[in-house]
Formats: sequence, C-alpha cells, structure tokens
Amino acid sequence: MAAGLGQVHVARQPILDAKQQVFGYELLYRAGPDDEACTATSNVSARVIRDAFQSIGFETLTDGRKAFVNLDAPTLLADGGGLFDPSAVVVELLETVAVTPEVTGMCQSLRDRGYAIALDDFVPGGPAEALLPLASFVKLDVLALDERTLKSAAERLVSTGITVVAEKVETDAVLTTAKAAGCSLFQGYFFCRPVTFSGRSLPTSHVAQMQLVAALNRPSVSLASIEDLLKRDGALSYRVLRSVNSAAFGLRREVRSIREALLLLGLDQVRKWSSIWVLAGMNKGPAEVVTMTVIRARFCELLGRRMGRPDQGAGYFLLGLCSLLDVLLGHPLPEAIKELPLDTEIRDALLGEPNKARMVLDTVVDYQQGYWHRAAQAATTLGVDAIALPDAYADTLVWAHAVTRATA
Repeated sequence: MAAGLGQVHVARQPILDAKQQVFGYELLYRAGPDDEACTATSNVSARVIRDAFQSIGFETLTDGRKAFVNLDAPTLLADGGGLFDPSAVVVELLETVAVTPEVTGMCQSLRDRGYAIALDDFVPGGPAEALLPLASFVKLDVLALDERTLKSAAERLVSTGITVVAEKVETDAVLTTAKAAGCSLFQGYFFCRPVTFSGRSLPTSHVAQMQLVAALNRPSVSLASIEDLLKRDGALSYRVLRSVNSAAFGLRREVRSIREALLLLGLDQVRKWSSIWVLAGMNKGPAEVVTMTVIRARFCELLGRRMGRPDQGAGYFLLGLCSLLDVLLGHPLPEAIKELPLDTEIRDALLGEPNKARMVLDTVVDYQQGYWHRAAQAATTLGVDAIALPDAYADTLVWAHAVTRATA
C-alpha cells in the first residue's frame, strides 16, 4: 500500500491540546534505519519526503489534522516547504538552522504564501529570536528549561500571539508544569503512561469485557462462536450492523443479521472491529490511546506474519491490543490481564519478560517513536527483513485509519 515509500522511514508523534485531544502530528522521517535523527538529510530531498507522505496519504498520516514537517537549512532554502499544501502542514525549522538573511527571506516567502512556521527547540535570547515575527508556533523543551525560564518564555510568546508547544512531555507531572507555565499544546508520550491507580480491583464489567476481547481473538475461533459472542452483547451487535449498513459499504439492501454481516465482511474484520469497540468503551485516558493501541495491534500482527508465523497473527494482534491496558483501564497491567485467558508467551511479553513476543512489541514501539535503528536490529533478530518495516508501518496506518473511520 505504500508504493514508492522505498527506504524512507516515516513515523508520527501526536501533539495534544490541554483537553488531551489531538491537535496535529509531527511527522518524523529518515532515509534509512541507521540514523536515529528524525529529520531531512542530504540524501533525502523534500520531494522524496512529500512523495513518501503522499503514498500513504496525508489524511491517513494525520487524520485530517495539521502535519508538522521538520526541515533543515538546505531543504528549507531549496523551498522544500513550498512543496506541501499550506493548509495541511506547519513548516518546522530545526534548531540547527542558522538564522541567515537567506533563511529569514525564505521564511517570509513561506509566510506570504500562507504557510505556518514553527520554531523547534527555541532558546530564549538565542539567534532564533529574529524569526519570532514570522512564527505561528514555538516549541519549548521542558526538560532543558527550568520552571521560571519556561514560564517567562511562554508568557512572552503567548503575549505576541504565538502558540507555545511544550515538547518532551513524558509524565503527568511535567504536563502539569507545562500547563501552569502557559503552554497550550503538548508533545510527548505522557498520555501513554498510567497516571494513578485507584487501589480498587478491576470492575466485574471490565473483566467480562476483556474476556470477550480474548475470546474474539482466539486463533481457532469459529464463525458460529463469534456470532454467539456478539449476540450476547446488544451494543456490539448494533454497532456491527450499523457499520455494515453504513454508506461506506454502499449495499443495495439492508443486512439484518450478525451471521450475514460476518459472511459479508469476514470473520477477521468483524472480530477486530468488535475488539476495538470494547476497548474504546472502557478507555479512561485520551482518545489517542485507543488509536495508538489499534496501530500497535495491527503492526504486531503484520510482524508475526512476516516472521513466517501466520498462526501467531491473532495472538500478536492481541499482544498489541493489550499493551496499553493499564492506561486504558486505569489499573496496573498485571491486574488488568490477570483474568484474561492469554497464551503464556503473550502474557509473559506483556509483563516484560524477554521472549519473542516481547521483541515484537518492542520493535513496534521503537518504530512508532522513530527509533528506527533499534527497530531494524530487533526485526533482523526476529527473522524479518528490516527493509520491510516502512511498508508494514504504512500498511498499518492505512488499515488503522480505515478501521477507526468504520468503527466511529
């Protein structure tokens, strides 16, 4: 599905607002897996990057939200930013870009053509101060600035109409500090971290729902079993029928039974949809956690297939699906999976034990976060050609985008 993607590695990092809704995504990219930096290089032109993005689809990459695209000085001065749709992207200048008359002139040109400009890793009092009149967004590294400096810088920037993005926000405590300082957008994986646990046992309803997810994803599950499981849950039955009868399928007649829906859509698709609906209904965190979970599940499944273990596909899908249960449910992961009839390999992997399934999950997480070198090394160890990872990730995004739209 990612024809033309070649060896360009692409990932995305969400940028959330104060209500933890996704505002946009920073698109990370690299020519190959050997360099961890997520920026343009001399052997990757902006045109190649644009073509790579378009091969997946901007809508798929960003779900219709803003795309923050990093540019270094050579790519910027070659008018690389001008190759993108100004309504879809924010041109982000790396902190390594020297502020020269040529750079300032190109930023002014981009601004005049309707592009929004972001300054990455802005340092108060540094050379990038000269570009502030042209910037719509400024990113502040919350780990590099003390609280007083962060607050002072954010207040000054906000007073000029600039939107301040706190980056490297990895914990809830750092999120609180950044909000107090005046930042309105937040970038990092804080939303994937469990915040607090109530100390109470997992509700019986959640246990039953998680057991349903496990049952739906049994490798040998039959159509009759899935039909029976769905019929026991009126809400799931309704959503399956509503989805299959939606305009997206363009059917000429109404589908009235679960069995008919299963025969039409296929067992695999319906059980995955149903699993995602169940998790989304239990989610205690930001909606992006569900999106991240769906991507992990599909990517884990595809890696399992590429390892020559098609029989493990459902198990690895469940591995990714359960990997953020502590965040989704607000309970420690050991407690969240305690009542699930999981395969020993999957259970051990979720609890951090070093086995093949854990390596699959780590490969997926590393790739999602732009640690492509580590992901490539792990994939090779698993017997998966690292060259296949970009296409597998692109296919994952396309699938996840379609599923989230169909199951909305």
